[in-house]
Amino acid sequence: MALRRRGKERTIDYWPGFVDALSTLLLAIMFLLTVFVLGQFLLSREITGKDEVLARLNSQINELTELLALEKGGKQDLEDTLANLQAQLNSSETERSRLQQLLDKGSGASDSANARIGELTGELNKEKEISQQALSQVELLNQQIAALRAQIAAVEEALQVSEARDKTSQAKIADLGRRLNVALAQRVQELNRYRSDFFGRLREILSDRENIRIVGDRFVFQSEVLFPSGAAELNEAGKVEMAKLAQALLELAKEIPPEINWVLRVDGHTDNVPLSGNGRFADNWELSSARSTSVVKYLIAQGIPANRLVAAGFGEFQPIAEGDSPEARQQNRRLEFKLTEK
Repeated sequence: MALRRRGKERTIDYWPGFVDALSTLLLAIMFLLTVFVLGQFLLSREITGKDEVLARLNSQINELTELLALEKGGKQDLEDTLANLQAQLNSSETERSRLQQLLDKGSGASDSANARIGELTGELNKEKEISQQALSQVELLNQQIAALRAQIAAVEEALQVSEARDKTSQAKIADLGRRLNVALAQRVQELNRYRSDFFGRLREILSDRENIRIVGDRFVFQSEVLFPSGAAELNEAGKVEMAKLAQALLELAKEIPPEINWVLRVDGHTDNVPLSGNGRFADNWELSSARSTSVVKYLIAQGIPANRLVAAGFGEFQPIAEGDSPEARQQNRRLEFKLTEK
C-alpha cells in the first residue's frame, strides 16, 4: 500500500497491492500452464511411440493370421486328397478281394485274372505310397500350424505387456504432474509469503520517505535519492537507504528455506534526455547499468551474497510515466527492487 501526503493527512491507496496480487496470480497460472503443456507434450511423445509399437504388432498378427489361413487351406486340400485316395484304396481292396474269391473258386485261374490281380496290386501299392506321402505332408502342416499359433500367442502376450506398461506410464506421468503442480503451488505460496514479509519490513523502514514508492511487486527509489545527476556512485543518503535495505534482506534471508532459489533484482532506469557527449557514459544504457551495478556491489559489501543479486539496466526504454514533462521524466529516473525466484 502506498502512502500519499495530502496536506497534513495521509491516505492509503490499496490499488498497488491489488495489482501486486493479480500479477502474482497471473505469473503462477502462466507457470502452471507451461508445466502442464510440457507434461502433455512428453506424454503425447511417449503415447505416439507406444502407438507405433502397437501398430507394428498388429501388422505382424495380421500377417501371421493370413499365413495361418493359407496353411489351413493347404491342409484341407491335402485332407481331401487323402480322403479320395483312401476311397480309391478301399475300392481297390474290394476289387482285389472279389478277384481273389473268383480265383479261389476257379481251380485254374486264367492268366488274365492273374495279370489283373498284379495290376491291381501295383496300383494298390502306389496308392499306399501316395497316401503315406499325404500323411507326412499333413503332419508337417500340423507342426507348422502349431509353430504359428505359438508365435501368435507370443505376439499377443507382448502386446498385453506393452499395453499394461503404457497404462503404468500414463499413471506415473499423471501422478508426476499432480505432484509437480502441488510442489509448484507450495513454492509460489512460500515465495509470495516471504516477498510479502520483505515488503512489509521495507515499508516499516522506509515509510517516512515520500520519494520511495511501490509499483506492482517492486520498490521504486527515485535516482535523485541515491545518485548525483549523471553519476553512478552512491551518495551518502543513498548509502544509508541501501544499508537499511540490506539489513532487512539479511534478516529475511535467515527465514527463507534453502530450497527456495530467491534473488533480489535491481533494475536501473533513466529518462529520455540524451547524455552529453563529454560525460563518463556514452548513453543512458550505460548509465542505468552502471547505477544498478553500483547498488549491487554496495549490497554485497553489506553482506548480501552475490549469487542472490541481479543487476540490469533498461535505459529510457521502460518508462512508467509517458510524456516529456519534468514530472514524467523525474518518475522515470528510478531504481527498482524486486524479490523474485531464479
